[in-house]
Amino acid sequence: MNTTPRTRDIDDLLEEWLGLDVSTVGTAAVDRAVRERLKATGLIDPAAYARKARGDTAERDLLVEGVIVAESWFFRDRQVFEFVADVAATRAAVPGRRPVRILCAPSASGEEPYSLAMALFDAGLTAEQFAIDAIDISRRSLARAAAGRYSANAFRNADLAFRDRWFAAEAGQAVLDRRIRDQVRFAWANLLDPVFADGREPYDVVFCRNLLIYLTPAARRQVERQIDRLLLPDGLVVLGAAEPPIMQGDWIPAGSASLFTLHRGVHAPAPLARPVAKRPRPTTAPRAAPPASPHRQAAAAALLPEAAAADLERVLAEAGRLANAGRLADALAHCEQSRPLVPPSPELFFLMGMLHQSAGDLDRAEGCFHKTLYLDGGHEEALLALALVARQRGDLAMAEQYRQSAARALARKEETR
Repeated sequence: MNTTPRTRDIDDLLEEWLGLDVSTVGTAAVDRAVRERLKATGLIDPAAYARKARGDTAERDLLVEGVIVAESWFFRDRQVFEFVADVAATRAAVPGRRPVRILCAPSASGEEPYSLAMALFDAGLTAEQFAIDAIDISRRSLARAAAGRYSANAFRNADLAFRDRWFAAEAGQAVLDRRIRDQVRFAWANLLDPVFADGREPYDVVFCRNLLIYLTPAARRQVERQIDRLLLPDGLVVLGAAEPPIMQGDWIPAGSASLFTLHRGVHAPAPLARPVAKRPRPTTAPRAAPPASPHRQAAAAALLPEAAAADLERVLAEAGRLANAGRLADALAHCEQSRPLVPPSPELFFLMGMLHQSAGDLDRAEGCFHKTLYLDGGHEEALLALALVARQRGDLAMAEQYRQSAARALARKEETR
């Protein structure tokens, strides 16, 4: 038998169905999968097998099972789950708000959506306050997720306290608590399906980690369009650490805990404001200021030249690009150099705060977040960021006060929509 059983037809099929760039998983892996399916079907000619797989969805799915990469474990990049839990808790605290909705696509064997459910329960949310949808194109992975039984390989973190809370030992495996399993709705689906987003209620958060790196450029654009359709206007997308530069749209880092959690970028110019006075660190969390009236907002925006708004967007975009490439010092330097050239901006101070916090400089981060609030008292993300700073310092009471202030700010925004 030919040692390289792949054909162009098979590569084309995988690209059409999965958006897969075969070189990203290695041609040897695809060759091995095709060789196994040739043996299973009794076929010898790879071209004949390609025709069979194209016309037989069950066979196509079996080929896909041998090609996809389904590596995952619980609380992979724990800071991501902590950040999303804080965001979810803040949104859930808004009176009368619908449940927080999260999508995991792909979901592999369930480790990621189940980690989210554990994190949200641990953050104090009830089962009625959030819903998690999880999809994958691997039926085997979905079956393993539904079983909720895991080996030691799914637990790779130093802190495994969550395992004691949410799993029971049984026959050498860890069996997930039914409460967590019932909180996640699994389904077989393909994110590249053009109609996948049709009729779906939008999500607060979309997890799409470590998928884009395996796709062709065209498939990446298609997935990005799907994500944009699936998210609420203030929704978050969570990517793998290497993936933010892949995104072509107007996305910027959404939280200091993770520069690969993104939200849509700035579209409206920031109003002019007075120079920021140096103030002592507050001993209690500030109450978020009420939003400005539409008349006052319009008047302030009219004072800002159109060119200055465009400059601000360029500054934020370049700083975000540098940060997502891991060049935190360069991103900060770009912000500092650009700051005298643009009007005082809450978005710029917020991004600088995130960069300082990612670099471990909590004092400078805190100062930037307070400047953000000076310019925009209803900036709930800055309040959440200050909650994270307080928690990093061990001041849990202060962290909770900031989180409650963020919830009040978000509630006011919800009322005006």
